[in-house]
Amino acid sequence: MNIKGLSSKYVVKRLGDSDIQDILHLCCANTIYYEYCPPMVTEESIKKDMIVLPPNTGIDDKFYIGFYSEGKLIAVMDLIAGYPEQNIAYIGFFMTDVTIQKRGIGSEIISEVCDHLRQQNFVSVRLAWVKGNLQAEHFWLKNGFAVLKETTSNVADSVILAERCLNQDIFVEPALLEGEELERNTFSRKGRNSEK
Repeated sequence: MNIKGLSSKYVVKRLGDSDIQDILHLCCANTIYYEYCPPMVTEESIKKDMIVLPPNTGIDDKFYIGFYSEGKLIAVMDLIAGYPEQNIAYIGFFMTDVTIQKRGIGSEIISEVCDHLRQQNFVSVRLAWVKGNLQAEHFWLKNGFAVLKETTSNVADSVILAERCLNQDIFVEPALLEGEELERNTFSRKGRNSEK
């Protein structure tokens, strides 16, 4: 996947060890997230997040990326191509800098990411948030994600699995998901869920 195509407005790049301090600064300011997904982020947890993978995927499927505006990291995303199925992408983590929140920038990024994934023949994007995190719920529902089911993960006793269909002609029947277990040790230490 050409990650530069994920945004026409922001510079997108793979994040690595040299970016850890910037990631830590961005994440530490998002205290609501860590109330629902403890413990608080550390340099070590970021290093783990950069390499941990869900089942049946490889490092080539993982895109731990940053979005930059005027040289400043404004958003971090952990995107897995082809998970849980080949034509589905999974956002394991998405967080924006608190200084740009509530201005539509996060939604703009998600919209462009979804457009690019559709052009790459993905049919949907999935993610999960911890039940009760109203900030995450509001953000993802506002951005066209529909709840598939409530399930469990190693993050919390109850998480909400959601999906955004990228092709309006395709509908994923939630009944097909019955028995599907959410694998969330995939993207992080103790499996931080995707949310803003």
